[in-house]
Amino acid sequence: MNVRALTWNLFHGRDFPPDPALRTLRSRLLGTSERNDTHVQVNRDLPGEFASVLCGADWDVALLQECPPRWSEPLARACMAESHRTLTARNALLAITSVLARHNPDLLGSWEGGSNLTLVRPAAIGAIAERRELVLRPGPRPERRTMAFTRLESGLCVANLHAGTDDEQASQEVLHAAVQALTWAGDAPVLLGGDFNVRPRQSPLYAELSERHAFTAPADPEAIDHLLARGLEPIKPARAWPPEAREVPDDVDGLAIRLSDHAPVAATFVR
Repeated sequence: MNVRALTWNLFHGRDFPPDPALRTLRSRLLGTSERNDTHVQVNRDLPGEFASVLCGADWDVALLQECPPRWSEPLARACMAESHRTLTARNALLAITSVLARHNPDLLGSWEGGSNLTLVRPAAIGAIAERRELVLRPGPRPERRTMAFTRLESGLCVANLHAGTDDEQASQEVLHAAVQALTWAGDAPVLLGGDFNVRPRQSPLYAELSERHAFTAPADPEAIDHLLARGLEPIKPARAWPPEAREVPDDVDGLAIRLSDHAPVAATFVR
């Protein structure tokens, strides 16, 4: 069984042009579009644009972080996928912030609320058989962090998380998630992925995951977005997409809208 996996931090559904001059206070406050010769900063709700990139990509399982909670069902429908969502930070006023974020997502930023969303296309790897949630940090300070643990009918188990921003905190959360995922999975293969917020060159975390828990080693020493596996062999190591691969044309003038401040990372494993 081949498993094509993708992980992507969606930046709360916002665009992020490469030119910092386009990320203006005027755009943030008023929702005004800013343009240069190649890119546009639109500061508008972009569920269709994110869905088009995800739907066009080759994956069997997609691990998404910083996903607006209101997007979970529309994204799953668009990608013809099953879903498992766990809420993360800043969701106390979700009914209000979701409405506000539709009109000015940059002004709300992460205050809309967030989630980890796992999408599964069941044709190759089986439908979702079990959903579990692990609370890594209850919040609100440090912010609530969770892991979505998803078991598929094929036996594959998927653990999707977004760790905290402090290196020590993030390492603790990733290790906690990994150990619990292995406990829940038993002898089944495990795919552990997401935004770990820890670079391999800066932390002994990855050596511990590899040496003590038999996870594959990270492919990029500078990366914070990872796809690691136990019981699966990588046949295409994790690689970040080039920036243009997550760009879509603006309807007004065709300039590029670059989605998220993170690149999707893709890998293929075999069982």
